[in-house]
Amino acid sequence: MEAIEGLRRTIHVTRELQSLVKTMKIMAGLNIRQYERAARSVAEYNRTVEMGLQIALRNAAEPPMAAKAAPGRKMGAIVFGSDQGMCGQLNDVIVDHTSRALARLARRRTEQTILAVGQRVAAQLEDRGRPVTAKLEVPGSIGGVANTVHELLRRIEEWRSKDRIELVTLFNCRLTSGVFYKPRGVRVLPVDAAWIRGLRARPWPSKVIPTYMMESGRLYHSLIREYLFVSLFRALAESLASENAARLASMQVAERNIEDRLKELTSQFHQSRQAAITSELLDIISGFEALKGKL
Repeated sequence: MEAIEGLRRTIHVTRELQSLVKTMKIMAGLNIRQYERAARSVAEYNRTVEMGLQIALRNAAEPPMAAKAAPGRKMGAIVFGSDQGMCGQLNDVIVDHTSRALARLARRRTEQTILAVGQRVAAQLEDRGRPVTAKLEVPGSIGGVANTVHELLRRIEEWRSKDRIELVTLFNCRLTSGVFYKPRGVRVLPVDAAWIRGLRARPWPSKVIPTYMMESGRLYHSLIREYLFVSLFRALAESLASENAARLASMQVAERNIEDRLKELTSQFHQSRQAAITSELLDIISGFEALKGKL
């Protein structure tokens, strides 16, 4: 009976774990859609920023803050990972991609400044011999994304003014389909000269050309800051969507394993219970036969 009670308790705990896994699956699925919507919504704002840059560059002889062909030796890398576990290989994937990309840049590690968004990805980067100079926590909700992005903007401004860092690259994972994602690296500074030329050459969508009162160089710098905001916001939202997709995939595997384990435990429970019932019946029959022989 003790073995049967032990199996009964194990089945109860396993079912509670199954319920927890299902809840985490639902939350991960909801988070994926939430962060995907955030990444898509910022694309419309990016279009507005590009249209503003079109106007700011329209009458400029040379683009203010033009991109340099060969930025200085110092570079800054912002790597987006996770603070929490149960997200599969996401941190491994982005760390591998970042390490290979930084190695291809042929800059000494002392000239590379790395800021990690996520304690776990920071630890893995340091394990690879790439010191992390600053760490930020991953926001736990969509409401915290903008605050983290503003902090990243402040850090980039410090890099440029104090550390003379001219090259800034973002590394993050982005969803491809379903629960699948892939890493990518995007250079955000210096601003791509080809992109700027494309904006200047792009025709305005209407006959009415907007005007502005602000000095063109100041307007350009303000719009470039908004461009950086959009790039950082999109990278962080895509990383969070990928993290939740990886967690959803892990929970799906865990759910299948739990279901298999429950089937096994239930089968053992029924077998043990049947064996106990059979043993009790045999004891009753044996006792009855013994009494009958005495009578």
